[in-house]
Amino acid sequence: MHRLPAAADDSERDFFADALSAEAGTVERIAARVRSGGMPQLARALDVLSLCEGHVVVSGMGKSGLIGAKISATLSSLKQPSHAIHPAEALHGDLGRIRRGDVALLLSYSGETDELVTLASILKADGVPRIGMSRSDGSSLARLCDAHVSIGDVEEACPLNLAPTASTTAMLALGDALALALARRRNFVADDFHKNHPGGMLGAGLRPITDMLRFRVGDNLGVVSDSTTVREALTQSGTGRRAGAIILVDEAGRLSGIFTDGDLRRLINEDPAGLALPIREKMTPQPIHLGVDDLVRDAVRLVRERRLDEIPVLDRDGRPVGLVDVQDLVAMKVVQE
Repeated sequence: MHRLPAAADDSERDFFADALSAEAGTVERIAARVRSGGMPQLARALDVLSLCEGHVVVSGMGKSGLIGAKISATLSSLKQPSHAIHPAEALHGDLGRIRRGDVALLLSYSGETDELVTLASILKADGVPRIGMSRSDGSSLARLCDAHVSIGDVEEACPLNLAPTASTTAMLALGDALALALARRRNFVADDFHKNHPGGMLGAGLRPITDMLRFRVGDNLGVVSDSTTVREALTQSGTGRRAGAIILVDEAGRLSGIFTDGDLRRLINEDPAGLALPIREKMTPQPIHLGVDDLVRDAVRLVRERRLDEIPVLDRDGRPVGLVDVQDLVAMKVVQE
């Protein structure tokens, strides 16, 4: 039978904290250099990226290559087409994946990785713009690039100063910063991000609100004239599985108010005789609503900002077509209970 190891002692907790601090400190030092104007080549690298008409091809060996794959994914999610390529495989047939109009982003902390330096030399001869990222502007990689981002000397989080840790974190942070700056320069907005993420919760937010309505007028949701009494409205709203609110309309059939289960409980507790009053005197007039052109994310925003449990959905003439129930959003996992 395997026994669980003992909880981390003070020395192990300190080790964890020191490792995290080492990586965070490296990024903070680079940020300070940027803020003081000590890394002007970042702007040059951004200029090269902004002229890209094809893909940003990211390449690196080993851990740098893994970091490059994540940077490539970030660029793609921000609407800049990108893919990663292994430098050794590029030299053995995959150069065909790099085309005119592409930009290469080449990562090597030492700046002396043979395969990457060779790749940079070939791309230079082919006229492909190149951005390098390495420790020093004096590296072989730097000399072969149109723009070079110098990370500087980094002490790894590894106690032996061997395992790539702080240096790869720095590459990742710089790559993310470049990707975000490129998106900013191109006026990338939230709608662009959502369009690139049609799956999962982000994708669900892009669905038309009418696609997820469980309560629909003419199906399982009635509308009631606001001239009826509260008691009559409760009767007319139907039996069985019922929405948590009654939708009230004026003589033209347009939304005039909403009367929720919460309103009913308060009325019974405070003024039971109010059941005989016209419901327009007890309803919430002109409630916040959605239109048929709105999206699920618009409903989520109203639930979060206004704490609404039921939201009427109207057609373009102001007539109710359905009701959004917060529990439906919970079921879609776009809102938490």
